[in-house]
Amino acid sequence: MKLSIFSLKNVLYRGDAGLVNCQTTEGEITVLNNHKPLISVLDRGLVRVEDAEKRNHYFQVKGGFLEIKSTNEARLLVEE
Repeated sequence: MKLSIFSLKNVLYRGDAGLVNCQTTEGEITVLNNHKPLISVLDRGLVRVEDAEKRNHYFQVKGGFLEIKSTNEARLLVEE
């Protein structure tokens, strides 16, 4: 999937990802390729991204929003 993670000051990640794991206010979620569309509120916690080369990237966030689009794209707007 195409993934973008933005804070108010920086682009934290932009590229292809195999999965995104994050904490929402409803619980932990793992987003894989072709996930159904969703908008969710992020809770404080660690966001883990596995890129196309199977490398992990970690981002500590205080909250934010997750949007998954039907076009196999995901966006996170986070507070660092």
